Amino acid sequence: MQGFVYFFLFVFGTVFGSFFHVLNTRGPMNESIIKPGSYCSDCKHALKWYDLIPLLSYLFNGGKCHYCKKKISFEYFAVEFSTGMLFCLAYYLYGPSFSYELVVCITLFSLCINIYISDFKYYIILDSPLLVTSILVMVFKIFFFDFKTLIIAIVSGLMLFTFMLLIKKIGDFAFKRESLGGGDIKLSFVVGLILGLRLGLCALILSTFLAFPYAFLNLFLGQKKEVPFGPFIISACAIIYVFLPKFVNLLNYLFIYIM
Repeated sequence: MQGFVYFFLFVFGTVFGSFFHVLNTRGPMNESIIKPGSYCSDCKHALKWYDLIPLLSYLFNGGKCHYCKKKISFEYFAVEFSTGMLFCLAYYLYGPSFSYELVVCITLFSLCINIYISDFKYYIILDSPLLVTSILVMVFKIFFFDFKTLIIAIVSGLMLFTFMLLIKKIGDFAFKRESLGGGDIKLSFVVGLILGLRLGLCALILSTFLAFPYAFLNLFLGQKKEVPFGPFIISACAIIYVFLPKFVNLLNYLFIYIM
C-alpha cells in the first residue's frame, strides 16, 4: 500500500512539475500557458499528447524532439523528476496520515520548484505561485486549526513583509540601485505565513548564508550578474520547515541564554 502511495505521489509530482515548468518559462515572457499549446522550441511543431508524458516522452525520444530530432534541454526532465521526488519526500517526512504538515510541505516544495525556475532563469518571481501558495496555506490554517491561528500567521507575514520592505528602502538608498526585487519582498510574506515571525526571521538570516557561496562564485568567475535571492529565501524556509523542532529548540535555547 505504501509503495502505491509513493508511486502515485511521484507521478502526481511529475505532472505538476511539467506544469510548473510551462508556467515559469512562459509567465516571465508574458506568454499564455494555454495558447498556443506545447511546441518544439526549434521546429515549432505542435506536440501531441504522447510527446508530453512526463519523464517517459523524454526518455523514449532519447532527449530529442520527436519531429526535428534536435536535442531537448535536460531541464524538462530534471524539473519533473525533482518535483516527483519532493512530493515523495514530503510524504516520507509527514505521512501516512493526512496532516497540516504534509499538505503544507507539498505546497512549500512546489513553490520551491516554481521560484527556482523563474528566478534563476529570468530573475523574476511570478505573483501567481505566491498567491496560490498564500491562499492554500491560509485555507489549511483554518481547516486544521482555527481563525485565531490564521490571524497570527497573517500578522507574522505582514510584519516580515514590512521588515523586508524596510531593508529594500535602506539598500536602495545606500547602493543607489535596486537592492531587492519586489518578488523577494512578497515571498517574505509567504515565509512569515508558514513559519511565523521568529522562524521567518531565521529563514531570512539563513538565506543570506546560503546565497553567499553563489555570490562569491559569481564574483570569482568575473560574472556581473545579479544574484537571484528568491531561491535562497525559499530554500531556507524549506530547511527550517523540515527541521522545525530543531530550530525551535535552538531559538528557545538562545532566548534563555541571552536573557
